[in-house]
Amino acid sequence: MTKKAKNNRESQAREKSRSSTSQLFNFAQNSYLERTSRPIYAIWFLLPFIVFYEIGTILINTDVLNQSQTRVVAFVWLRQSLESIGFGGKLAWMAPPFVVVAILVGLQIASLKRWSFDVRDVLSMAAECIALAVPLIVLILFLNSLGSPQNDAGQFTSGSAQVQSRFGAGPGEVVALISARNGGGTANRLLEDIITGIGAGIYEELVFRLILICLLMAIFQDVLRLPHKSSIILSVFISAALFSAHHHIVFLDGHLGRITDFNWTSFSFRTMAGIYFAILFAIRGFGITAGTHAFYDIIAAILNVFFFSER
Repeated sequence: MTKKAKNNRESQAREKSRSSTSQLFNFAQNSYLERTSRPIYAIWFLLPFIVFYEIGTILINTDVLNQSQTRVVAFVWLRQSLESIGFGGKLAWMAPPFVVVAILVGLQIASLKRWSFDVRDVLSMAAECIALAVPLIVLILFLNSLGSPQNDAGQFTSGSAQVQSRFGAGPGEVVALISARNGGGTANRLLEDIITGIGAGIYEELVFRLILICLLMAIFQDVLRLPHKSSIILSVFISAALFSAHHHIVFLDGHLGRITDFNWTSFSFRTMAGIYFAILFAIRGFGITAGTHAFYDIIAAILNVFFFSER
């Protein structure tokens, strides 16, 4: 093989790497599927969601920077991790959104993909996320139809685990409760559920898909030397089970706390949803996966308030 031919093959391999959108598939270079799987697309697509979540959380929790606050558990984990490495209290509250963006920028650099962004793709991405959320809506309706009186049949399972915690309390003291309603009418309840659902879409996908699956893959494949296929299967199922379990039991400030009572309908649904999100993440990347999670929570919140509200 001549040097010129070898260089051409290496150039083609680099182009193929750049067009690779995921761990599983390579899509045609610069196609919609390839473009929207790039980390740069995840940044611009999710940025309005991140801003809405941060501003909305402050508006519904006016003392969010003081002694008590209602937050998605995954956000709290990220905030506490930042505090453990030296970030101050208020800075740790402001830093998580920048951490999300920084991670995605790092992935964009490592991927060697193009940095171009076509704003016209945003509406298509939103439509895709809504369409991908529909199977989860159908699934929870089916599972609830099989539920016993002990299950929350007739009510959509929220995709977000929330805590109302007093981090200024004494050492080791943690209050982990289902988020209390702030009072007011249907509009306030709907707004709170939408805000927390959007936060769950971003931060739970960051923790349980982008971080946890990559960490588990490194352990199983690089440390334990398991086959690649076995590593993927174990990583997906373990991350899905932990994703489901953390909606019931949460670890904060060195202690375990219960968020909601356990029932098999909710646990089974969230485990299957975790597997679904993991597969989606492997095929379509972080932006579409987080968007799908957020839109499922938004749709579920709307349906719960207007069709399945507690009587």
